[in-house]
Amino acid sequence: MKVCIFGAGAIGGYLGVQMARAGHDVSLVARGPHLAAMRENGLRLQIEGRELVERIACSDDGSRFGPQDFVIVALKAHSIPAAVPSMLPLLDDTTTLVTASNGLPYWYFDVPRVPFEGLTLQSVDPGGMQRTTLGVARAIGCVVYPATEIIAPGVIRHEHGGKFPIGEPDGSTTPRIERLRALFTSSGFDAPIRADIRDEIWLKLWGNLGFNPVSALTRATIDVVVTDAGTRGVLLAMMEEARAIGERLGLRLRVSAERRLAGAQALGPHKMSMLQDLECGRRMEVEALVGVIRELGTATGVPVPSVDIVHALVSLLARTSAAL
Repeated sequence: MKVCIFGAGAIGGYLGVQMARAGHDVSLVARGPHLAAMRENGLRLQIEGRELVERIACSDDGSRFGPQDFVIVALKAHSIPAAVPSMLPLLDDTTTLVTASNGLPYWYFDVPRVPFEGLTLQSVDPGGMQRTTLGVARAIGCVVYPATEIIAPGVIRHEHGGKFPIGEPDGSTTPRIERLRALFTSSGFDAPIRADIRDEIWLKLWGNLGFNPVSALTRATIDVVVTDAGTRGVLLAMMEEARAIGERLGLRLRVSAERRLAGAQALGPHKMSMLQDLECGRRMEVEALVGVIRELGTATGVPVPSVDIVHALVSLLARTSAAL
């Protein structure tokens, strides 16, 4: 199978190294110093007390690699719309697009008979460009649970986990979802096929909508954010507002808020991706993780006062940090 990972950052690079080591035909799309380092020294993955180095075909131009069997989109959510034209040379009529970014994928409401079917979220897919250009039929969902970090250009540190639940948007079992599971499992990952992948995506966002911005605002690691009495209260308030939205959307949360917090605490002193981005001077995923909840609150008629406050604070942080 030919696999291109579009966005070979902390998660995409982790996937790339493991898939290449398993013998798959892997290519990476990346940019900047990270790409330069991969070209010069290979992609280095620090995992389980050792460092793995793989030399993998990499470029900032996806057209170099031609049509793929799978394109795994592991970009930051706000980077996807501008990157869509660059993905097109990787696609043909048989290519499957695996959405593995934070937040909700562009196809989330393009599932028959779901509440609010056809809803386009401007915070996710401005103007519906992803839906129109990439199409819904080729998409498969993937939820990213491992914790990883780029510690230097071309160097990724794996901190925790190897689970990537996957699923067809409509919950069906298809040959392509079976092939995707085989790709992941042969590379050493846990990739259960979920009949309720929309619920699984919502479950991750249910935590990230608070974990990420509060971590960035306080500059605290996730274990501190979820155990400090004050920030824990903020997280629970945000999660309760999102839970009410999820009920209007017909979504099911299979764990309690307390269990979701406990799962985050188990990550230990991990810097959430938004804090990593802040410290590295990169744009943060404010709209994909927080703004989307405000937009869904408006669509469903659910007030989200706690989310509004955190969104205002982290949006200002994003603007002022960019100006430094």
